[in-house]
Amino acid sequence: MKSIQEFNLKEITETREYQKSPEAWDEQIFYFLLVDRFASEKEYPLYDEKTDYENALKTDKDKQNWLDSGEKWIGGTLKGITDKLDYLKELGVSVLWISPVLKQPVYSDNYHGYGTQNFLQIDPHFGTKDELKNLVDEAHKRGIYIILDVIINHTADVFLYDAADPFYTGQEYPVKAFRDKDGKAVIDPNNPDYSTVWPEGGVWPEEIFNLATFSKKGYIRDWESDPEYSEGDFFSLKNINTGSGKTDAYKPSEALKILTECYKYWIAYADLDGFRMDTVKHLDPGAVRFFVTEIKEFTQTLGKKDFYILGEITGGMEFAKSICENTGLDAALGINKIPEILENVAKGYSSAENYFSIFTNSQILSEGENQWYHKRVITMFDDHDMVYKPQHKERFTADKKTAPLLKNAVFLNFFTAGVPCIYYGTEQGFDGSGDHDKYVRESMFGGEFGAFRTRNKSFFNREHPVYKEMKKLAGLRNEYIHLRLGRQYLREISELKTNNFHLPQADQTRCREIIAWSRIFSQDEFLLAINCELEKAQKTKVLIDSEIHLPGEKFICVYSSDEKKIGEEIEIKEAGAGKNYLELDIPAKGRAIYKSF
Repeated sequence: MKSIQEFNLKEITETREYQKSPEAWDEQIFYFLLVDRFASEKEYPLYDEKTDYENALKTDKDKQNWLDSGEKWIGGTLKGITDKLDYLKELGVSVLWISPVLKQPVYSDNYHGYGTQNFLQIDPHFGTKDELKNLVDEAHKRGIYIILDVIINHTADVFLYDAADPFYTGQEYPVKAFRDKDGKAVIDPNNPDYSTVWPEGGVWPEEIFNLATFSKKGYIRDWESDPEYSEGDFFSLKNINTGSGKTDAYKPSEALKILTECYKYWIAYADLDGFRMDTVKHLDPGAVRFFVTEIKEFTQTLGKKDFYILGEITGGMEFAKSICENTGLDAALGINKIPEILENVAKGYSSAENYFSIFTNSQILSEGENQWYHKRVITMFDDHDMVYKPQHKERFTADKKTAPLLKNAVFLNFFTAGVPCIYYGTEQGFDGSGDHDKYVRESMFGGEFGAFRTRNKSFFNREHPVYKEMKKLAGLRNEYIHLRLGRQYLREISELKTNNFHLPQADQTRCREIIAWSRIFSQDEFLLAINCELEKAQKTKVLIDSEIHLPGEKFICVYSSDEKKIGEEIEIKEAGAGKNYLELDIPAKGRAIYKSF
């Protein structure tokens, strides 16, 4: 579509029944994928590690082709995702977050979808708007909700500055021209001929195809300087002027109003359940509040009482809470380097307290503190850009020494505070690494840029040990509300021979001790533990809640990586000074959950 005048929201919505929001978003399991890299309609043979590992690197020419392909479109589609919904459902996924799908410039290789040229059209690489609608419909039939990644603060590289090196100085730069279908800057920036440049030239809908839409202040150099990071361009992507003023008296720009109507259209048309807002740090809080308020009020009229909007908010927990409360965002991700710290704790490279303290050391949260984290913080390790690893990107299993601890990382993610999110391919042990984002954006379905340096091999193996373990852990999380909502306490441990209780520590090399924590809900306690040692089982004493439990009472094992232990009962013992403990025996690189009864 060329213009927002081509649709009428009331006509689209008045006779349609929409999917209701879930009762509790914070009890879901999220899964994030890049559409171009996840699945296509074409089925490739399943990957066999013995014969297919690095099959794309056999010659220098093959290797170069694989490397070059990683920066281009590979061929994943919306229909491909639809075909794999049963794979995701079996894994335990209940919320599917997909990367942006709106139209990118034909002259770009924006396979990631973050540089939009038309906000009212699906990029043909991904499919059609009917295929988006069908994906959502089929997901809903399986009890899966769909969250779409959206961008309101920049477009693709749709114009050229009339300056040799337009870096941010705070002043506007003159614009030479908008780009045509070939990427050439030849369209009059002041009086574009919409009829001749449609659909591949300029930026659409027509209402934003003008210079007033943009800040025009050049690219960001200092990513920590305000207002540079909110007014400047993301590299070549062009920043949108979203408005001005303080949050409580914000005046949204016409461009922001138009984009908000565009995104209402996609909700009305496709029955989407939520949005993930990109780069919230780089937006005025007033712009976020306007967008969130408009979208939430609109979706209320559709019967969606809790349309979920989560934002990428880099920074600390207090900053994230402030942004959420001031703008109406439902949840935040990207906080406090959570992915990096979670990964390092699971690998034993960092003390457990470094991760658990993120969820307790806030000076501004008091009553119901744990509930804010459960409902408002998305936790994950591995993701598509790894901003916390600016020089060298790598997935969890790229570190071959600690790769066997991947299941422990999933365990830690699923059973600690926050809303867990899986990055596609983690369940298949993807090990991408390198000095470019492409290395952690491997193709899951095959094609020219497959995982493990392959081509034309697929990775939807339901018998993969990590997939099977993740499925099992998701089942446990769904079975026990305590593991979803329970208050969280990192537990002190001690050697068996002493009562020298302390929090587990990492020395200069790795954590050599059991990491244990409790989830307490409605007077029931679940004690969870992981062993970061790769080759040695460990026994330890672990303190539990002495206010709830008495010596002689028992806990029962409801899960263990050593299945022989499931059903085992262990007795609470007294440590003196009013402290009670359990003795745990955790296998090398293993995990366990014990439940009070």
